[in-house]
Amino acid sequence: MRQYSPLPDRPLQSGTRFHRPAQALPPTVVPEDPAVSAMTDFQKVTAFTIDPDVGLDTCMRVMRRRGVRLLLVVNVENHVLGIITTNDLLGEKVLQNISARGISREEALVRDIMTPQERLEVISMDEVLRAHVGNVVATLKAKGRRHAAVVDTDASGRQVLRGLFSASQIAVQLGQPVETSEIAQTFAEISVALKA
Repeated sequence: MRQYSPLPDRPLQSGTRFHRPAQALPPTVVPEDPAVSAMTDFQKVTAFTIDPDVGLDTCMRVMRRRGVRLLLVVNVENHVLGIITTNDLLGEKVLQNISARGISREEALVRDIMTPQERLEVISMDEVLRAHVGNVVATLKAKGRRHAAVVDTDASGRQVLRGLFSASQIAVQLGQPVETSEIAQTFAEISVALKA
């Protein structure tokens, strides 16, 4: 067998960064463009995830560090348990939860305020492939959402989260705001909205 010499090494320099995969989305789109031109595709970029038992302040730091406004909440098998957004972390949901449970913010966990998997609605990748950016904007507005999840199916026919649409990303690509109003989904959220 051939003899190989070891590679030379050196110390890691202070301030060294690391490579992150990036999907190159078109800088601009128009409503008639294919919907996929505005989708973050998890076949091309890494999905950012968080454990359900992480504290809320840690979750916010992870979002800031990664420059995202949504994290997938996953278990050790990488099954999607739900999602958590910056709106969840900064909105009434946290106050309602800690008040109802009689705990401090420091004791609240991601699992306490995430939107659980059973409340998530998804769009089929087959539909996305036939749609336009304008259809995605209309969907976000109709549902009062800032994000829309897209699923594909694996060889056994099970759903696999394929990607996400983000109203803020689409707004940047369109060069105009995409206004969606979050729709209250629980009785407590509706109650708070009515009192305001």
